[in-house]
Amino acid sequence: MTHERGPIPIVVQPNEAESYWQPVPANGFVEVHVSRHRHQTMTPFESGIQEVAPGCFVREHAHDPHEELILVIDGEGVAMIDDAEHPMRPGTTLYLAPTHKHKFTNTGSGPLRFFWVLMPGGLSDFFSAIGRPRQQGDPVPEPFPRPDNVAQIEADTVYMKLFPEVQHGPNIGDRDDWTGAAR
Repeated sequence: MTHERGPIPIVVQPNEAESYWQPVPANGFVEVHVSRHRHQTMTPFESGIQEVAPGCFVREHAHDPHEELILVIDGEGVAMIDDAEHPMRPGTTLYLAPTHKHKFTNTGSGPLRFFWVLMPGGLSDFFSAIGRPRQQGDPVPEPFPRPDNVAQIEADTVYMKLFPEVQHGPNIGDRDDWTGAAR
């Protein structure tokens, strides 16, 4: 929303954000608090909160040309950034520069919750395409798979293709290197 001077302040109260249940391997949910579809900002970005269930993870990915900022709110986990492990605990801040691989794993017994900012935005498109709408108070759904066309959804949104290491062995070609799914 704008007025004659440009964007206006935005206040998103609890339970007012668009929200989506997330498929395996992350499970949990995401809330999109500032979305490029609902808000105009001077600097393009989106932000929200993601909750990853115990024992689950946000699989390895990278963004180009996007920058990402993560602030851990609750829980315990590990961030793998360019093959280096970093603990994730309340107060940990991660700046993820474009093209750098990263993966977040919940190693704790409770949810891993973090606030995220993506510049210039686009995560809301991804989350809505792979997730299921969530309302406050909804029961947690059984784990559900990512869509069959997840590689295309990633390519159409904010994810860059990661090129796998050269593989050797009898099972080459029986897995999709982009989604990890069996062919």
